[in-house]
Amino acid sequence: MEQALNELIEISRLYGKNKDFTIASGGNTSVKNDEVMYVKASGFELGKIGREGYVALDRNMLDRLKTKAYSKTDTEREAQVKSDLLRSRIHPELNQRPSVEASVHHAIRYKFVIHMHPTMVNAVTCAKNARQTIAELFGDEVVFVPYITPGYILYKEIEDQNELYKTRYGKYPQVFFLQNHGVFVGAESTAEIKEKYDWIINSIQSKITNKVEISPLAVDGRFSEIIPAIRAALSTSTLKVGKLRNNTLIDTFLRSDEKMSHLVNPFTPDGIVFCGPRPLVVEAFDNPQDTLSDFQSKLSAFRLASGYDPKVVMIRGLGVFAPGDNINAANVVIDVFEDVLKIAHYAMNFGGPNFMNPVDVSFIENWEVESYRKGLIDKGGSSATIKNKIAVVTGGAQGFGKGIVEGLLKQGAYVQLIDMNDEVGHQTISELETAGFEGKVVFSKANITRSEDLKKAVGDVICAFGGVDMLISNAGVLRAGPLHELEEKDFDLVTEVNYKGFYLCTKYFMEPMKLQYESNPGLFMDIVQINSKSGLVGSNKNFAYAGGKFGGIGLTQSFALELVPWNIKVNAVCPGNFFEGPLWSDPDRGLFAQYLKAGKVPGAKTVEDVKKSYESKVPMSRGCQPEDVLKAIAYIVEQKYETGQAVPVTGGQVMLS
Repeated sequence: MEQALNELIEISRLYGKNKDFTIASGGNTSVKNDEVMYVKASGFELGKIGREGYVALDRNMLDRLKTKAYSKTDTEREAQVKSDLLRSRIHPELNQRPSVEASVHHAIRYKFVIHMHPTMVNAVTCAKNARQTIAELFGDEVVFVPYITPGYILYKEIEDQNELYKTRYGKYPQVFFLQNHGVFVGAESTAEIKEKYDWIINSIQSKITNKVEISPLAVDGRFSEIIPAIRAALSTSTLKVGKLRNNTLIDTFLRSDEKMSHLVNPFTPDGIVFCGPRPLVVEAFDNPQDTLSDFQSKLSAFRLASGYDPKVVMIRGLGVFAPGDNINAANVVIDVFEDVLKIAHYAMNFGGPNFMNPVDVSFIENWEVESYRKGLIDKGGSSATIKNKIAVVTGGAQGFGKGIVEGLLKQGAYVQLIDMNDEVGHQTISELETAGFEGKVVFSKANITRSEDLKKAVGDVICAFGGVDMLISNAGVLRAGPLHELEEKDFDLVTEVNYKGFYLCTKYFMEPMKLQYESNPGLFMDIVQINSKSGLVGSNKNFAYAGGKFGGIGLTQSFALELVPWNIKVNAVCPGNFFEGPLWSDPDRGLFAQYLKAGKVPGAKTVEDVKKSYESKVPMSRGCQPEDVLKAIAYIVEQKYETGQAVPVTGGQVMLS
């Protein structure tokens, strides 16, 4: 079985990586002999699956499902069947949960079974002429099964269809088309599985006359004044992140009332589980406030009618927004919903859309098994303080800023890294993605002294994650020297970046924060300036830097007073010296080199002499590290009372009195 299992993993990854066949943890696969069946465990994505994603089941125990008497009540019956499936596990200590369709895999009389939800297949199975079309295309080679709720009842129907087909044709069927669901294909080899799927997809595509080319479309600039408010309004039980998408397919629906009417009810169980029974549709007006008023009105009506929040928001003229408990969940929702649009579009070739009936929809909405599967997509652990916060870190490509970015990501935040250095910025993103943070961090090249750069950066982070909860104003420069040597251009540069830059970042990133508060007054947001101990005490022959940092604390206090009505806390962290970072240790432009040249440390002959002098001034006998600053940031974010404060993180070098 080991070789067969390896072949199963290979073909599962092949189809699992192709969104035209399945999305997220949808679909399942198996391989079996007379004694044991390996079937996909719930929650595993086929595109990434390995040996650990398959649960071994005892087929003798599975055979008992056929004759055992179960409750006639849906919920009791499915609970009993689930219990029996769990008992059939050969290795229960692994705590794997077999797919709800494991019994169907057992029933199909072939070694390999691959169950998928291909877009093209569901364009037919979710159409009014599904049975007729499948008969015309595939004849007696396949079995069409009218919609039956996944689980035990479907298993029993497959068993019955097996015997009917065997009696009529002398063999067991290999292909089962399930109305409003997908397709099961069985074969004795994975090569034959591929042949069957190619035959199915090519046959259906030959009847498609309205093929659509999907390409991205630019998002209307109004989204920056709309999406943060929607995200905040939907952040009731937990803080959401979200994904905004617009493309030619989405736009086709948003512009057509007829096409939108094809979305009023769901097509498939996956559509219900991930996208809900229907989207919330909002009109986009020239004035974003009018759009938000329409959203709030329709959201109230949606909640009243259904008792829960929408999982998909369609905004005419803008695109589709999907909130999620984490970015993976949001991406899955928007991918599944785009698949729903494709199904609705292509179903027109086969008589038009055929929706699931309300009874079946209600069953799926309340089905524990599907709730479990979706819960595995939604899960994401981390610090409760920072988790799901959307943070913007300026100067985040290297040094202290990079350390802050890494720390926030580890605590569960989503981060926009802003930096002027395009090459280093992309290199840092690549490193972070390799470290496991793919999809959780984005880079925007921006000069924080330029308004246009910052306006674009605001749009970038909203499009990527849905809003802004934290601004970490970290970008800064330093030019040291005595009064008689420091040139005016250096003074102007330090002042512009360290002082004006903080002002401009606050000016633009506070806007989405205000929108979020107005939509959900229970939210608190934070602006944190990474200041310096030089903002607390003067710095000899470093007046340009110290002056800008003193001014930064003045801005912090003033911004705090102005923004507190929107629950935006504004505080500063004043770190000691980060000796290991490039700001200090760069051999040519680092502060140690600058201070040596400026004669700031009497008697120093080398850069190492300067470093030792500075280390000796710290009672804790070391420089400040990013993790020290992160702890201060975590305190600032977690507390909900202090604002306008400057928190020293200096190892005792600067003590407040």
